[in-house]
Amino acid sequence: MTELGFPLDGSTLIVGPSQAGKTRLTARAMEAWIDREGGSDVVLLEFGPEYDRDGTVLGRRLERYTDIPTAVWVGKVDAHAPRAESESEAELRELAGENAMAVADRLADAPATPAAVFVNDATIGYQHAPEEVERLLDYCATAETAVLNAFESDELGTHDPVSVRERDVVQRLRTWADRTITLGD
Repeated sequence: MTELGFPLDGSTLIVGPSQAGKTRLTARAMEAWIDREGGSDVVLLEFGPEYDRDGTVLGRRLERYTDIPTAVWVGKVDAHAPRAESESEAELRELAGENAMAVADRLADAPATPAAVFVNDATIGYQHAPEEVERLLDYCATAETAVLNAFESDELGTHDPVSVRERDVVQRLRTWADRTITLGD
């Protein structure tokens, strides 16, 4: 067990609402891994959007909480926050589709044999086609450790297609992960 409250082996899912500390805890987990094992063969899949919604920033990137060593391979996506940015269901679906394509591209570029994988906002790329999350899970399963975080709350909606799909993805992540850490209320 680490000072994080969970071991750095196998798979860990961190869930909660906006501003609960998911990204900060993921950053601390990555720091702990790098302190113990070094930065070589570490993959950071940075999918989290940063969107200012009425003065509150939705999402944060890990780089806001830690320095990312140059040895870490970073697959960064400039993701949209579909529910916050869209003004119609058509735009919502379009933004989710753009995220899905960008995430698929980054995942395809990722190194084949990671020792550790850290994923910030694991659901953002699968709000369009939730079944595609299996590619991410298969990739994470190749590593000694995988720490993923995901938004889990009804604060951004419940019945729109993105929210429905996101709940499906979070449920799949929960059944896949060795352990789930729930933050917030």
